[in-house]
Amino acid sequence: MIPRHVLRSTPLLSLLTAGAFLAAVPAASASVDEDAAAVAALDTAFQLAVKNNDAETIVRTLADDMVLITGRGRVYTREDHIVAARTKERVYEKQDEEPGSQKVRVWGDTAVVTALLWCKGATHGQSFDFKVWFSDTYVRTPSGWKYVFGQASLPLPTEPKQNN
Repeated sequence: MIPRHVLRSTPLLSLLTAGAFLAAVPAASASVDEDAAAVAALDTAFQLAVKNNDAETIVRTLADDMVLITGRGRVYTREDHIVAARTKERVYEKQDEEPGSQKVRVWGDTAVVTALLWCKGATHGQSFDFKVWFSDTYVRTPSGWKYVFGQASLPLPTEPKQNN
């Protein structure tokens, strides 16, 4: 409890208020390049977790209210991702970003990853093999960067095979 005579002291009250404000502001954050590298590594690890049906890594990476919207308009929640991994709904041969396609942009406590992703495998016995562009949005939280929103393109047209 602050004594009344202290509360009457405007300069001291201003100092206490400023101190409380500064305590609420997080310590100096990493540089933009460090944040970009951290988010890039986190998103790459997330893609690997999806590929390997690693539910525990998926749980740690996704925000509680995370959603992914596909190019076909399907909405997947955090729980959808976790259940799919635990039940091995999809078996992946590929769930890999194309080399050199990943780009991370950071604005303060928000980062967006874009990349070209090659997905190949099977769902319930039905094979798939396609590439999509995606954007994954991460937000810095007290417990670290969390994946909060994703959006993927429609599967891209397949490239014609060239005879050499």
